[in-house]
Amino acid sequence: MTPLPDGLIVVAKRDCPTCQLVEPLLPDIERQAGPLTVYSQDDPAFAAGVRGAQYDSTLEHSFRLQTEFVPTLIRVENGEEVERTYGWHRDDWRRLTGIEGLGEDLPMMRPGCGSKTLEPGIAEKLELQFGDTHLHAREIETDADDLIEACYERGWSDGLPVVPPTPERVLRMLRGTDRDPAEEIGLVPPDLAPCTVEKVAINAVMAGCKPEYMPVVLAALEAALTEEFGLHGLLCTTMFAGPMIIVNGPVAKSIGMNSGGNALGQGNRANATIGRALQLIVRNVGGGRPGEIDRATLGTPGKYTFCFAEAEDSEWLPLAEERGVPSGNSAVTLFAGEGVQGIVDQKSRTPESLAKSFALALRVVDHPKMAMAGDAVLVVSPEHSRVFIEAGWTKARLLEELENLLQFPGEEMVAGAGGITEGLPEQYRDKTIPKFRPGGLLIVRAGGTAGLFSAVIAGWAASGPVGSSPVTREVKV
Repeated sequence: MTPLPDGLIVVAKRDCPTCQLVEPLLPDIERQAGPLTVYSQDDPAFAAGVRGAQYDSTLEHSFRLQTEFVPTLIRVENGEEVERTYGWHRDDWRRLTGIEGLGEDLPMMRPGCGSKTLEPGIAEKLELQFGDTHLHAREIETDADDLIEACYERGWSDGLPVVPPTPERVLRMLRGTDRDPAEEIGLVPPDLAPCTVEKVAINAVMAGCKPEYMPVVLAALEAALTEEFGLHGLLCTTMFAGPMIIVNGPVAKSIGMNSGGNALGQGNRANATIGRALQLIVRNVGGGRPGEIDRATLGTPGKYTFCFAEAEDSEWLPLAEERGVPSGNSAVTLFAGEGVQGIVDQKSRTPESLAKSFALALRVVDHPKMAMAGDAVLVVSPEHSRVFIEAGWTKARLLEELENLLQFPGEEMVAGAGGITEGLPEQYRDKTIPKFRPGGLLIVRAGGTAGLFSAVIAGWAASGPVGSSPVTREVKV
């Protein structure tokens, strides 16, 4: 774009009542105040009586002038902007034009309208065409009439429709984070393909995310790519598990996540699309596809998406704080989770009785005779947690009680005991066996306020140092 022309510049559009209000003034301004350039955003005939009127058909001038409202009046001296005003403010227009009696018959003030450059879809196109932002991902040309079907044909879908990741949508998604689009987050297994912030944004678009979800998706990916989470093994296993995301902190509320009724189910956009975005990154960047590297015998619906927020409206310490994140900070905890196993106990009114119910339900994780293999998450509903809270039990106190209850005689756990071939090796017969390894049982509070129901989410049976451990990462903007 050429340097700004000295004199006055007006940016306007016909579809603005205030622009129509000032249009008759423009010939007088040109005649009395010197050079005047008028950029019309939507009508070549706007200000037809002004020699310096131009139709800004591409909106390049409006974009480069960083126009937010119309009409905008700008004074330029020596190629530099010295002052601007927007809308119609009689005193401002008189000061900038130097015309003392300008607009005497007009109202003192009228607000303007939004610039056409800021309309959805247009702003991103202008930024890509004229701005400093450049996307690095390869753009794929297609003649398909149905872009959703084109995504299916290229294998980018998890089986459900995806949102076509147009450059404009990707740019809009990238505005959800301050991080450089070219920043590499890490290598995504199984192909160990490098994944940048821009590639995360592409898959977040396809998943249906909003831009404000981006920091959470990035934190989840960072957790997934740690060695202790063991994503490659989780992808390759013939077992059921996939990545499950638990979100803590202010970000959960700010983006509208669900920690209440149906928190583990459908219906909330943030819950559904954040988990799906991580799964699509694994598929589309890392190459983790079912029937190829993903060899799950049965799988789980959670491999579409599995993400929810913890309810933090009680005395119980949130999971992220338990795991070392400072109070008030947002974080995600990634867990290799299987399906949801309900716990129905509508009669226990003491913490001791309810803890025993929970312990019985937890014993069946993987198999009642398997121990120290898979981790587990116990999701305690508000009505069940009330039983513990009113009795003065903290989450840590409940965890201690469950760990004591989940100790079993080895003679009950070894292979062959009870007529069941499955079980632990004979060497454990004379020992007391804990169900879970140290740190292998997590407790979170979530769910609706009606219903004495909680749930167990079993972990991958290869949990631990050689498999997968829960990983917590803070959310960064």
